[in-house]
Amino acid sequence: MKEHIEAVQRMQDYITLHLSEEITLSDLAKVAMFSPWHARRIFIAYTGFSPSDYIRRLRLRYSALRLRDDNVTITDVAFDLGFGSVDGYTRAFAREFGCNPKQYALNPVPLTLFNPYGVKYNHTKRSKTMETKNIFIHLITKPERKVIIKRGITAANYWDYCNEVGCDVWGILTSIKSISGEPICLWLPKKYIAKNTSEYVQGVEVPCDYNGIIPEGFDVITLPATNYLMFQGEPFEEENFGEAIEQVQAAIKKYDPSLLGYKWDKENPRIQLEPIGTRGYIEMLAVINK
Repeated sequence: MKEHIEAVQRMQDYITLHLSEEITLSDLAKVAMFSPWHARRIFIAYTGFSPSDYIRRLRLRYSALRLRDDNVTITDVAFDLGFGSVDGYTRAFAREFGCNPKQYALNPVPLTLFNPYGVKYNHTKRSKTMETKNIFIHLITKPERKVIIKRGITAANYWDYCNEVGCDVWGILTSIKSISGEPICLWLPKKYIAKNTSEYVQGVEVPCDYNGIIPEGFDVITLPATNYLMFQGEPFEEENFGEAIEQVQAAIKKYDPSLLGYKWDKENPRIQLEPIGTRGYIEMLAVINK
């Protein structure tokens, strides 16, 4: 099993690095170190997609983000991301998202973007021992903003939330341009929790004057300008994400904000960012002056 997980992860990494190029099953088989037939079989078993479907959906994801954020032509996006023709790209985009890329570029709307989770991230177990790591603490200020959120039912953490709501929410949130550059997870104080909904939610921060589409089933809350202490761990290997989270959360429990002249602000949400190994795990806790 571990050998297969490592092989599929190598194929996923290769796809990400060569997304704008032609990627053949033979290429993936070489990095997997299995026959093409076996490489395809285990890729489907662990990701739920054939390699060609995975590559297509990943290309469409990044093409949508480029159309949303960059001043580019449909032709440039199509060929930069390895599509054989503009017509083929347009048809694939429409099948995936229900609108054509030209319409979307003129008026970006929330989309359900493909989330390329690494199999090592999904299939690893935490070890019983943890090497001590440095935790870096920064003071940041978030402006007054709206947050488009999807509520759960009883969830108090990521895994319970995904079981209740599903994992497609993150793709929708990623498609909405955020003032902080990415979606966030939040533990809401009581005043922001709607009746019979969860403390833990996922959302995206947008300007207070945001007047775009709110996806069906999502809510909007307004948060005030707030100071946060950002706790950031060291970079970690993706398979060790559980340990990275535990390290930061243990440091938070021990930390006394009065050392900086603050106390915890329990009227504002605690924030969690997506665990990304190259930057380290990050959580943010609101603070006010003592």
